[in-house]
Amino acid sequence: MQLVFVGPPGAGKGTQSKWLSSFLAIPHLSTGDMLRAAVEQKSDIGKSAQDFIQDGKLVPDDIVMELVDARLDEEDCKNGFLLDGFPRTLEQAKMLDQLLSRRGTPLSLVLELTVDENQLLQRLVDRGRGDDSPETIQNRFHVYRNQTEPLLQYYGEKDLIKSIDGSGSREEVREHIRVAVRQENLEA
Repeated sequence: MQLVFVGPPGAGKGTQSKWLSSFLAIPHLSTGDMLRAAVEQKSDIGKSAQDFIQDGKLVPDDIVMELVDARLDEEDCKNGFLLDGFPRTLEQAKMLDQLLSRRGTPLSLVLELTVDENQLLQRLVDRGRGDDSPETIQNRFHVYRNQTEPLLQYYGEKDLIKSIDGSGSREEVREHIRVAVRQENLEA
């Protein structure tokens, strides 16, 4: 099973995707974590990415896709994986589909966590991170909406999206996710 987890900042993607990865016994893949590890290991991909990261620029899609492709070759991904926060754009989604098609492992499901924006704002302010000012949060919401709406439409047309109400407690959201996974017959 090949899953993608999407949702706005503060929706609980990180928390829920780590739990789901454990529940389904598949690895949780975060491109941010993968990029940091590649830079630390001084791999060829890491060296390519480091220049962009040091300059405060986004790492180009082709480098990220090369990183994802290499990670999917690892033994723990043979029964599937859960991508957290990637793809973020329509172009990345199309590139991921091409990669997975070449590998013979198309996406099984895209889980979208949905939470009211006012509740998200409150969650982000409450967690008290230095980079979570109201202005920064609003900008992150704007970027998410602009980048993700086309992505959701793309996956919706492929009938891959399951929207999950992320506004309840962690346990309530987990139960919604369990139900969605069961409906797709994806349980391990």
